[in-house]
Amino acid sequence: MRLDKGSKAPAFTLNNATGQSVSLKDFLGKVVVLYFYPKDNTPGCTIEAQDFTALKHAFEAKGAVILGVSADDAKSHCHFIKSENLNIELLSDPNHEVAKAYGAYGEKNLYGKVSVGLIRSTFVIDQEGKIAHALYNVKAKGHAQKVLELV
Repeated sequence: MRLDKGSKAPAFTLNNATGQSVSLKDFLGKVVVLYFYPKDNTPGCTIEAQDFTALKHAFEAKGAVILGVSADDAKSHCHFIKSENLNIELLSDPNHEVAKAYGAYGEKNLYGKVSVGLIRSTFVIDQEGKIAHALYNVKAKGHAQKVLELV
């Protein structure tokens, strides 16, 4: 099920790269950019994470925080953060529960091959916890800049 603009963002609590719990409710009053990506240390996901990292200060200037979510565990996130010099928060969703709640997990078509997995998606959540923008099946390159323009 896909989320629409104005709908309440599904609540979540996930662990970050250091094992600390991070909840959506922790960010009430701020804009949250919640982006789902398939896998740490893969080409598209690296481009996307590097772009969000490069624009982090511009997002912060607009009162926004960036949270990246994949099924990878904390150890993988730590390696990804260190190897790519990332400065954004990465969260682990090992059972895809949060991705499913956001409609970011399901059937996808890649080069004519249908599979089930994480769908590269981004959500801009407003200060009251409502979906301001829901972007599905996004392309990694240049995506962070487009999201910044929406914030």
